[in-house]
Amino acid sequence: MSTTEAQDTTKSETTPVGEDSAVKSRKDRPTGSTHFGDADWDEERPDEIEDESVIRSRKERPTGSTHFGDADWDEEQVDEIGDATWGEVAKACCVHDAKEWGKIFVGACGALFFLYFFLFALELLGNSAKVLGGCRAGGLLSDETNPVAGLVIGELATALIQSSSTTTSIIVSLVGADAVSVNSGIYLVMGANIGTSVTNTIVSMGQMADGAQLERAFAGATVHDLFNLLSVAILFPLEVISHYLYHLTNAMLPDSVGDGEKWEGPIKKIVSPFAGRVLKSNKDVIKDIATGKVDSCDAYYPVLCLDGIEDYKHCASKCDKDAGEEVGVDCGRVGLITCDKTTGCPAFFQNGANLHDDSISGGVCLVLSLFLLIVCLMGLVNVLQRGLAGMSTRIIYKATNVNGLIGIVIGAAITILVQSSSITTSVLTPFVGLGVIQLEQMLPLTLGANIGTTITGLLAAMVSDNVDALQVALCHLFFNISGIVIWYPIPIMRRVPLRGARALGRATRRSRLVPPIYIIVVFFVIPLLLLGLSSLFMQKTVGFTVLGSFLVIGVVLGIARFIWWWKKQEGLQKCLACLDRRTDMNNTMKTLPEDMQFLKSKVSLLAEHTGLPEDEEAGDVQKGSDGTAEEVAAENEEVAVEDKED
Repeated sequence: MSTTEAQDTTKSETTPVGEDSAVKSRKDRPTGSTHFGDADWDEERPDEIEDESVIRSRKERPTGSTHFGDADWDEEQVDEIGDATWGEVAKACCVHDAKEWGKIFVGACGALFFLYFFLFALELLGNSAKVLGGCRAGGLLSDETNPVAGLVIGELATALIQSSSTTTSIIVSLVGADAVSVNSGIYLVMGANIGTSVTNTIVSMGQMADGAQLERAFAGATVHDLFNLLSVAILFPLEVISHYLYHLTNAMLPDSVGDGEKWEGPIKKIVSPFAGRVLKSNKDVIKDIATGKVDSCDAYYPVLCLDGIEDYKHCASKCDKDAGEEVGVDCGRVGLITCDKTTGCPAFFQNGANLHDDSISGGVCLVLSLFLLIVCLMGLVNVLQRGLAGMSTRIIYKATNVNGLIGIVIGAAITILVQSSSITTSVLTPFVGLGVIQLEQMLPLTLGANIGTTITGLLAAMVSDNVDALQVALCHLFFNISGIVIWYPIPIMRRVPLRGARALGRATRRSRLVPPIYIIVVFFVIPLLLLGLSSLFMQKTVGFTVLGSFLVIGVVLGIARFIWWWKKQEGLQKCLACLDRRTDMNNTMKTLPEDMQFLKSKVSLLAEHTGLPEDEEAGDVQKGSDGTAEEVAAENEEVAVEDKED
């Protein structure tokens, strides 16, 4: 964009504010550029006017500033970005000619198009995950467990169904139905807080094509993970020892809770109907299994629609047992895939389907949603790159560098509107990958998303009409507030998740396998290991308790040994060297065909220069390779005799 590219030669970059009014000659200006109205305006020849459209590096730009799309865009550090005025931001945003406004309109339409289908893919991904993991998640949430198991179960259930809002609302419903105690519900929502960050970590992998973008995007996604993990590391043992969340929220409870209404955010109303026409998950299955109304998902199969008519009335309407209605006579039956009152039955709904059929449908939709997610992410990134091309980093940084508290409020407001912290952080992650949002700004936005997602639990508590359910929802809210108070206001504490996220981002430069390995280990391997260890202590037998104690001691010693190796025996350097070797090997294999062609051309030139035919060379090589051991021995003996004579 010519307008935005030329903005970097304005007065705020060349001279301090207020001084440029006294400069009336390009000779007095550090950049040597001429401004309209200068005394020597007419002296500048056309060939002296610098064409910034060909400048693609801050080293070639007189002001030394970086523009979006420069070759050395990634080299500029945050503290090197100059300060811009809000007037410059407004000018970059609003001052354009007709052609540029046309491009902006087309770009905005393209961004909205890709953003809508990106949100649609996220909604479809959540529905598919609920269909595939709903039965397992319901079974996990149904058991009264110890604190460690409750934490792990909350995390695994959320990772399986890809929605902390759903998990939290189910936990609140379980507490409201007296199926789970308040203390267990507190540990479950702590785990749900960890599991919710898996979605944006998966989204960050969509920028693997560009190493710099992947580094920034993965750092922006994992800063959310690290904050949640660090908060749990501090507050979980504190809650186990003191029950401070329980006592704090218990003192705030009213005598009763009025019966409220379910609220749905505007984004859900826009995206959900379209996604519901493809696949709509039955959340009642998860709740019924968790509360013990049914033993397994088999109770919902086979799917039955009255008179074979596939619509909500004939398939998904519930039986009134008090009126004596029976399934198959007065009402239908649906499984993990259900119908909607307004949109009807989705495309993947099938009358007479069994659990296996619905699982296959969920798996197909999961693959489709991931494919669509990546395509829309690539399209959104491409549109944003074109729109921001040539924009000075000063302008971008000024526009996005908001106060931390304001960032938290913005993140919370967005999450309340979309009713999902996963959607909020997943939409922001590509912007971090592009460099539009700095990691320091991403952190408060994700903290606000954590606050916003607790609104879902509070609304579910209002619907449940139960004081205990409200207490768990309040515990979720104050858990996130406590984490923010610990890790954000103090700069030295804030740097802990930021540095950790940057280190993980840099690791992707050495290997693209870091993100998938991170997801598998952090969200599945470690939780399953903890769940297995805690289950040994739940058997309430001496043998399993002793075995569990020895295993815990072994794990602790193993972790201590690993830390010693990592810190004192250069384990970090060895890992980095291994990743570097793997990267070099991959790069070598990629360029091997071109290198071989280059070597063959050089050999041909050498053969032409020496006059030696290529087939003769090949014959000599073949002869040398086919020589017998006797001939080699004879040649060696002749050489030895000659050396002796000499």
